[in-house]
Amino acid sequence: MPPRPEETELRRLDLNLLPVFVALMRERSVTRAGEALFLSQPATSAALARLRTVFRDELLVRNGKQLEPTARAEALLDALTPSLQAIAAALAGAVPFDPATDERVFRIGWTDDVGMAAKPLLARIWQQAPQCRLVIRAANYRTIPGMLESGEIGLALGFMADDLPALAKQRVLRRGRFQVLRCANTAPVDLEAYCARPHVLVTPRGDLTGFADAALERLGRSRRVVLGVPEYGLLRQVLLGTELLCTVSDALVEALMAPEAGGGLAVDPLPFDSPDSVMRMAWRTALDHDPAEEWLRAQVVAVLARR
Repeated sequence: MPPRPEETELRRLDLNLLPVFVALMRERSVTRAGEALFLSQPATSAALARLRTVFRDELLVRNGKQLEPTARAEALLDALTPSLQAIAAALAGAVPFDPATDERVFRIGWTDDVGMAAKPLLARIWQQAPQCRLVIRAANYRTIPGMLESGEIGLALGFMADDLPALAKQRVLRRGRFQVLRCANTAPVDLEAYCARPHVLVTPRGDLTGFADAALERLGRSRRVVLGVPEYGLLRQVLLGTELLCTVSDALVEALMAPEAGGGLAVDPLPFDSPDSVMRMAWRTALDHDPAEEWLRAQVVAVLARR
């Protein structure tokens, strides 16, 4: 029986090249794509050359310091993504996972505040799965949907909205109230003090307003944000010895107030109504039944979920 046309086409392509193509489209860099796949730069460049030969197109062309996809490459990615996700889902159930011996690479994106609260998670993973490797990517509620959709990460942890892509699933890990963090040598905070004292805002994008400003505006009040910092890890040194206040999630409060974190800080309830702080775990649907990813999600729940 002669081969079917689709079989003839598949024989032209080494399927190992497809993950390289996806990584190149995501990273727009031969070096970064190789690092993501644990390939050398020459091996990644050779794979790109083979892809160009197979698809008879340049696929990615240099534009300054990064590669830009051609129209053919964009169309290929759109066409191949559903099939690659289906293959990954089909293989997941067939690949066993033993945390004691497996050498899996887990790719997690998390927000800065969750990262501070998740330190016990790292210790738990390395204790139970000593051969596995972790790649942690900085993420926020704006970037998480795209990172999941592109496959850049398999799991996301953060205080995020529920407007995730259709190919993602999610679970609420904990709901809590926002609290006010301050130097322990300063007076407790009520609404008057909250509006009168200066505030620090963690703002990776550099803006100086947040949800608290909208809530205060509804009350006819306002606050003074005098400092923006890029990450929560700076809060301790910023708050100590000052009148500054910072509104944070209860999960971050637990991390910053833990005995091993050092003293000097105090916390008060937020003195007005606000939305709950909702920590979610989201993952790609293609990894829903992957035994390794199921194990990873179980570790997250054990450490971060509120009982």
